Amino acid sequence: MSNYSRVIHHATSVLCGQKGAMELAQLHKKVYQRIDISDRDFWYIVKKCPRFVVVQSREAMDSRAAGCVIVAKTSLRLCQNYAKQLCFGCQDLHLCKYFVYGNCRYGKGRKECRFSHNIQSEHNYPLLRECTLHELQEEELFLLLLQNDPSLLPEVCSHYNKGSGLFGACTFKERCTKVHICQHFVQDSCIFGAKCKRHHSFDEYSRRMLEERGLSADNIQDLPYLYQNVYHLKSHEMDREKVTSLSERPLLMAEEKSEICLHFIRGKCRFLEQCKRVHFNLPYKWEVYEVDGWTDLRGMEEIERAYCDPKNSHSPGSKPVDFLSMTRANDPVRRLSTASSITKPAHYILTTQWIWYYKGDHENWIEYGRPDDKQRVTSVTSRDLEEAFLTGNTPEVTVIKAKRHYLVSFQDMYQRNPKHNTKRRVRRRPRFVSISEVESKVAQ
Repeated sequence: MSNYSRVIHHATSVLCGQKGAMELAQLHKKVYQRIDISDRDFWYIVKKCPRFVVVQSREAMDSRAAGCVIVAKTSLRLCQNYAKQLCFGCQDLHLCKYFVYGNCRYGKGRKECRFSHNIQSEHNYPLLRECTLHELQEEELFLLLLQNDPSLLPEVCSHYNKGSGLFGACTFKERCTKVHICQHFVQDSCIFGAKCKRHHSFDEYSRRMLEERGLSADNIQDLPYLYQNVYHLKSHEMDREKVTSLSERPLLMAEEKSEICLHFIRGKCRFLEQCKRVHFNLPYKWEVYEVDGWTDLRGMEEIERAYCDPKNSHSPGSKPVDFLSMTRANDPVRRLSTASSITKPAHYILTTQWIWYYKGDHENWIEYGRPDDKQRVTSVTSRDLEEAFLTGNTPEVTVIKAKRHYLVSFQDMYQRNPKHNTKRRVRRRPRFVSISEVESKVAQ
């Protein structure tokens, strides 16, 4: 695991042990006790890593303000169909909701719960590892989920925050299924403090409602702070949407970086935010373009595994990626990667090895330079085609196999027999590299 990954993991663990958020200086102090990292490098990681959201006060808007608060973020969610027993494979966690709440009655008695209490299960562990959350303790993971998964916590009652009286303008009163807590306290902007007429903790009615929902007493005690974190996370997303307006999309898409930095993967990029390449912990990165710009696709390792097999035109799952049109449900999809292996010396690790295939006679795919089922071999190898493709000097390459001449077209990705006017599909796919293989190579 690279040094950056260690910093991100440990910082996440510290945040989740401190109610999900901390001041920047305090967080750096905690991380520095275990990992030797300068405040400059730590600030860079916190700013750039999607795991963290930086909340700045108006008095602390300079680039390295000590007053910043860091909130832990994740895109991981609990599967909503799992509890209905309608899910048969997805990119969300399969866990008992009440186990996450800390109060599953079946987990404490003889009767076993129907739903998983195992974060290390065959389904859950790959998802956690892909999000680099696999080393978190259960309690840390559950707190992270509580403040990020909108399905887990009830909303703050807006009617309670209007009007006067014990329940404000809420007509449901003690039967309300939303929490009665000061909206300004949640937004960290209440000027009245202890003299506020609204609750800064939960009254008996909200507490009872939360207990009936299944939350443990310990979790309920921390919830006011988690609601502050939820507010900051939502505000961050709204700010991103404002920046990425519809009129700006084409410009942003044109200016985006497209190559993953090989040095960052190993934790050794000295250019930091000035780097011209994408900083990511894998040699590939799958993204979809939605309303607020490019966002990471879930299940990245499984999408990559499917893409590397040339017989696949779609990824698995309920919302598959179309590899031919590079779309998902009509939204554009892109795959970022490290430099092609042929452009770097052999000692560079985690470059992308691209492999060229043509379709065989039996719906199989054969790598150029390898024998087919009749032991016939093409005159050019996969590497030869990759070199020709990258140089861009010619739109076609001549290939000979068993005394027959073919033309491989880079424009439409077909291999043609000009004599008989027949053609075969050609595909360029990378060699699959798993997350564990990346971690192993980085650790060497």
